[in-house]
Amino acid sequence: MNPPARVTLKPGRDGPVRGGNPWIFSGAIARVEPAVVEPGELVEVVDADANLRGLGYYNPATTIAVRLLAWNEAPPIEELIERRLRAAIELRRSIVGSGTNAYRLVNGDGDGLSGLVVDRYGDVLVMQVLTAGMERMRSLVIDALSTLQAPQAIFERSQGAVRKEEGLADRVGPIAGDLPGEIIATENGINLAIDVQRGQKTGYFLDQRDNRMRLAALAPGARVLDAYCYAGGFTLAALRSGASHVVAIDTSAKALDWAQHNLELNGWSGRADLIRADAARFLGETDQRFDLIVMDPPPFARSRGDASRAEHLYVELNAHAMRALAPGGHLMTFSCSVHFHGPDFIRALRMAQTKAARPLRLLAHLGAGADHPVLLGHVEGEYLSGALLRDLG
Repeated sequence: MNPPARVTLKPGRDGPVRGGNPWIFSGAIARVEPAVVEPGELVEVVDADANLRGLGYYNPATTIAVRLLAWNEAPPIEELIERRLRAAIELRRSIVGSGTNAYRLVNGDGDGLSGLVVDRYGDVLVMQVLTAGMERMRSLVIDALSTLQAPQAIFERSQGAVRKEEGLADRVGPIAGDLPGEIIATENGINLAIDVQRGQKTGYFLDQRDNRMRLAALAPGARVLDAYCYAGGFTLAALRSGASHVVAIDTSAKALDWAQHNLELNGWSGRADLIRADAARFLGETDQRFDLIVMDPPPFARSRGDASRAEHLYVELNAHAMRALAPGGHLMTFSCSVHFHGPDFIRALRMAQTKAARPLRLLAHLGAGADHPVLLGHVEGEYLSGALLRDLG
């Protein structure tokens, strides 16, 4: 599987590659040799002076034409995949604490395996293969995961917009082993029922684990609102820490049923009010005041063209939340929109503060957990933006 092709970059266009960005856009490419390269084929990348810049895979049909897997080297792909997986596994061993067996094992570009996501729920691995290049390496990945992790089962959730753009059909189903009747995983000592076949993403929102732990530290004795609660992750964290009362809201009856099941698994049935409602409407109409509000809505900007509309929605939603805070209360709020994050999101929060006429303090910038690493040179990988705010009182 040695790379049969070469991609040569235009003069002066190798800066992002040298800076560690794994994405090479078609406009940076001077030529491809041979002229015809199949989607997903491995390629060596060289600069205009023929210096080797790395190894990746090429897709002529996408704007991101090359996704790098290695920099300044071009090792055999079998060796590289095993090396990357071993490093990813070792990283999680060092950062995932006791009482947790639900975490991201491989985070695509952040682990040097662009196009691959692997999540672990107890003894079950859930794999997402998102690109044509990673599709060609699929069997190598499965073999390596089976050897290095010996899971009870591997389940595949390869689906979505990225695969469609890459010219790939969705693939969902078991790969190896036998799924248990119900998957029960643990996060920070909390039991979670995981639906790997029908749940969001690979079955759960693992990226918020560290933020749920941060919320737990603020929850003792607090009146808590968990807006967009999904399976109740923040609700469970608040209850475990001794919140006095929790209101959890979602528009999905299925999500609320799932949250109720998770409450029952932990012996906390009846300790939270589960309400089917639109969070923005609830916040705009309620006369309740909360000591701690967390909001993790679905993405409001799914493309660059949605940014203006997203800003308006984030301003309105967060203004409602700020008004619903008790004096001195905390607001933990997020945007998971890759096209509206970082400074854009903070600007929207400042506009919301003005609209709500509530002075707040910014205590921390928040993001995905450490098991969702991002390459320092790949700002595009920073999709989750959040802030912890506190009312001045």
